[in-house]
Amino acid sequence: MPAIQEGELRFTFPAGAGVLRFDGNSHGLSHCMKAVDFIVEFADFHLFVEVKDPDNTQATPQRRREFASQLAQPTFPRAIARKYRDSFIYRWAEQKLDKPVRYVVLLQLSTLQAPQFLAVDQALKRELPVSNTPPSWSRPLVEGLAVVDMTQWNALCVYGTVERV
Repeated sequence: MPAIQEGELRFTFPAGAGVLRFDGNSHGLSHCMKAVDFIVEFADFHLFVEVKDPDNTQATPQRRREFASQLAQPTFPRAIARKYRDSFIYRWAEQKLDKPVRYVVLLQLSTLQAPQFLAVDQALKRELPVSNTPPSWSRPLVEGLAVVDMTQWNALCVYGTVERV
């Protein structure tokens, strides 16, 4: 089964999925475009994944608190939305978006409560039009969008599993 590690988190995907590490210098436009961490190709859709893991073992309690306070600022969902949009444009220009695209932000911060996850999810959906798109659009910019933690990711069962290593 294909797997990829992002920091301390190891993602394992169902057989047949193709995984591409996308963030970094490899795409050649990191000086002007942001990128999601990785892209997974499934039979029926592409999955763009952004990972934020302030619970990593190297993070201090102060850094976790700072990150939690940043979540309530409008700059956070804008930055996460930009990563999606730039990645979408890049893959579109490569003619590699032949299927619907879903976007999942894995946000692993154990101090967050359900209402805070919902607030981040809703703020991101305001930045990326998931519904209420113009009538002239013949297809959506993003088919689905979710902000989840490791437990929620694993409960979905669709995208595989994630564990801390």
